[in-house]
Amino acid sequence: MIARRKIRYPVSQALRQYLYHFDRQRDIPRVYNDLGRFSGAIPYEDPRGRETLWLTVMYPPDVFAELRPRLTAIYTELKLGRDAQQHEHLVVDRIDFGDFGNSRPFRIRVTNLFNDNSDYFYVKHADASRIYGLELEHILSPNRINYLVNGNTLIEEHIAGVPGDMFLREYLNQPGLNKVRIAKEFTKF
Repeated sequence: MIARRKIRYPVSQALRQYLYHFDRQRDIPRVYNDLGRFSGAIPYEDPRGRETLWLTVMYPPDVFAELRPRLTAIYTELKLGRDAQQHEHLVVDRIDFGDFGNSRPFRIRVTNLFNDNSDYFYVKHADASRIYGLELEHILSPNRINYLVNGNTLIEEHIAGVPGDMFLREYLNQPGLNKVRIAKEFTKF
């Protein structure tokens, strides 16, 4: 699939100080390596039944029991901030792994049992170039980019929207699409 990957750049002490100063360096559980302890995987299919680049991974019960509270703690800290209490109404109901890109991400789906709404966040290998990109995007974008770092674990909030390849394939040529507005949004983003 991918012949060569980008070089991973370690997070320097100066970058860690910057992250600490702007409250991005947090004492969240370091889970990236533990998420790699899955025992099986099946291809994840989109709603139309086509395979995606994601694999839905499965864990032995004891490993998942260990991961679940750590992942919900990360989610609540990402969404609510420091000192957020654990919420028993949040359930990790799916973990996907992407063996693509430089960060080899895990996509975590969390469901709120009170309203049955689901949300995602991503766990990636912390890489200085990725962190610099996220911070630059946060500074330049009109939208807030939320991410946290601890050790080799990078947590990114899910940004809702249509993936770029799907937009190009299915939406760009629709007759009612205002291409000037799209260009302005793209430039603003």
